Amino acid sequence: MGGLALLARELGYHVSGSDANVYPPMSLQLEAQGITLCEGYEPSHLDPAPDLVVIGNALSRGNPAVEYVLDQGLAYTSGPQWLAEHVLASRWVLGVAGTHGKTSTASILAWLLEANNLRPGFLIGGIPANFGLSARLGDTPFFVVEADEYDTAFFDKRSKFVHYRPRTLILNNLEFDHADIFPDLEAIKVQFHHLIRTVPGNGLIISNQDDVNLPEVLQRGCWTEVEKFGHAEGAGWSARSLAQDNHCFEVYFNQVLQGTVDWPLIGEHNMLNALAAIAAARHAGVPAELAIECLHGFSGIKRRMEVRGEVNGITVYDDFAHHPTAIATTLAGLRKSVGAAPIVAVLEPRSNTMRMGIHADELAKALQLADRVMIYRPDGIEWDMTAIVDSLNGKAQQFDTTTAIIEAVIHQASEGSHVLVMSNGGFEDIHVRLLDALTAQP
Repeated sequence: MGGLALLARELGYHVSGSDANVYPPMSLQLEAQGITLCEGYEPSHLDPAPDLVVIGNALSRGNPAVEYVLDQGLAYTSGPQWLAEHVLASRWVLGVAGTHGKTSTASILAWLLEANNLRPGFLIGGIPANFGLSARLGDTPFFVVEADEYDTAFFDKRSKFVHYRPRTLILNNLEFDHADIFPDLEAIKVQFHHLIRTVPGNGLIISNQDDVNLPEVLQRGCWTEVEKFGHAEGAGWSARSLAQDNHCFEVYFNQVLQGTVDWPLIGEHNMLNALAAIAAARHAGVPAELAIECLHGFSGIKRRMEVRGEVNGITVYDDFAHHPTAIATTLAGLRKSVGAAPIVAVLEPRSNTMRMGIHADELAKALQLADRVMIYRPDGIEWDMTAIVDSLNGKAQQFDTTTAIIEAVIHQASEGSHVLVMSNGGFEDIHVRLLDALTAQP
């Protein structure tokens, strides 16, 4: 929604908005663009009446602002519908879908187009460091959008991505998530197939052949050319790692070497994200060898293995991981990078799916590579974390306050430790508070 506000502002509209518990980097981004942000959902924020109210999918019936909009007969729409009508209608849309990796892959793809003078527009769920913004209109037909499967709005229960009509579509992976709106994996597969139905015959679908669910979704019907990417050399697009942490790797297309990537990102997941982005950029006209050359200039994304600071030899990272697969993948990448150095994993199970305990049985395994595990137990958690703590053989603790977590990190982390904080929310600004507390130590 913050990204949409930026696009509307760039189109010349006067934009204001309401939200609860807004935190950086989005709050700072909105302020810098002169967008008025009101705390809470008071009906008074809609007086005088705006020309149009764009309602995000976090708001349900019963919300005071929603009820006021309906009672007063104000014009309203959803974020994806507004985007489709005001921005995407005349664009070459490059969509990035999947349970994991959407933000990273979309950011990489936008950079590859930018570095090759294609000046794309984009709407991304994070802030790519190369741009400093999560959204912009761009100067050419190309528009990169993070294509999310979450539902659109309280009045439109289709997945957001069915509004986007991509010409180039990346399918990164498909797992069960968003248990608050999807009853099972099959329901998500149905939505992904709706997305596939919207890609034109002269477009391109770039699909992860290593994923267990995507092939079955494609088999339900596909009217578009498909290029595969993955580990196997015959995948179409494949990579061969030249470094333990995967920061350096060779790229192959149809078993022909296209070039060698040497960039700042680590982890097998980022290597695969890069493959998908290279393939999508090629469809937009960027030769693979040029895309590969430009990857060394990619600067990463806010809150994706972002180093927030180092104090007394202790490095603190911020990462958005909140699904067990993402947690395990992030830890694996960090472990390969730091070797045997101690890793302290700090986790806030904040997403609706995690709060419901849907992935509780997978969480302990996902955290195995950490030397110490600290799990925050916020209000409203509906399941008992004791079994997870017990199954991690004495290296895990649960906490009711972030203050207690900070104190525990200070006492347990030593020089050379890596503290990986994982949450899809603000986590009470724990990163800054932890660095301040470490700085204050003798």
